[in-house]
Amino acid sequence: MRIAIHGRPFRDDAANHVKELYNYLKSRGAQVITYAPFYNYLEETGITVHGEQYSEKEDLSGTDFLMSVGGDGTLLEAVTYVGKLQIPILGINIGRLGFLATTQGEEIKKAVDALYSKDFKYDDRMLIKLVSDEDIFGGVNFGLNELTILKRDSSSMIVVHTYIDGEYLNSYWADGLIISTPTGSTGYSLSCGGPLMLPQLNNFIIAPVSPHNLNVRPMIVSDKSEISFKIEGRSNYFLVSLDSRSKIVSAATKIAVKKEDFKARLVELKGYNYFQTLRNKLNWGLDLRN
Repeated sequence: MRIAIHGRPFRDDAANHVKELYNYLKSRGAQVITYAPFYNYLEETGITVHGEQYSEKEDLSGTDFLMSVGGDGTLLEAVTYVGKLQIPILGINIGRLGFLATTQGEEIKKAVDALYSKDFKYDDRMLIKLVSDEDIFGGVNFGLNELTILKRDSSSMIVVHTYIDGEYLNSYWADGLIISTPTGSTGYSLSCGGPLMLPQLNNFIIAPVSPHNLNVRPMIVSDKSEISFKIEGRSNYFLVSLDSRSKIVSAATKIAVKKEDFKARLVELKGYNYFQTLRNKLNWGLDLRN
């Protein structure tokens, strides 16, 4: 079995989990390919790693699974490398929240065994695609959580004129606007008052960031829609973010979003429960009476 490992620098107390992962994969006879910057980091920290390295998504061709070792940010980055290959991703949480990376460090052996015994199921997640008249993110124009349009700094608010399938929806006077996938509903959108959505739903959430009009509320639209924007403001530039990647863009740039043609395929191990994750990670519905 060919398994890729994608990771970032980690806390000292997580080193044993990383060592255990590599040692156990070796004992199972796995062919391991490691993300090159992570490979170098492990060597610097004294963890000896053997096998191939990858730095481009083309290097992952023929890989059976990708194991994201870190937190949710690491998994979001891993999705950008997998792309159209749709290699199944298993998130191992040695970070903080671990909402998407649902396998804990103590469960590494169990997780590897599940991959070999095929005791899991796939959880396909919709991706959001940025459409623009210039290449903003170096060809990696999709994300798992959200696209965000924001003012650059502490300057005055921006106005985001928003259209759905070419039909005018609203002009948002705000610090910005979030277009979230169902997966991203537990992220930035949630902190701006957006609703929680089950990952399997086929919708986008439009949520303003600090809107000037208090009667403007988050809105749910079909993921079959194309949502386009025109931005105005005192500055000629604004910020566009896809998950954790951000770029400064000219106000003259034409941008829109729609559903990506391919999906992110996550590995869901036996015993995982989305509602339990909501309660445990977000304290959702926390009430002493319960």
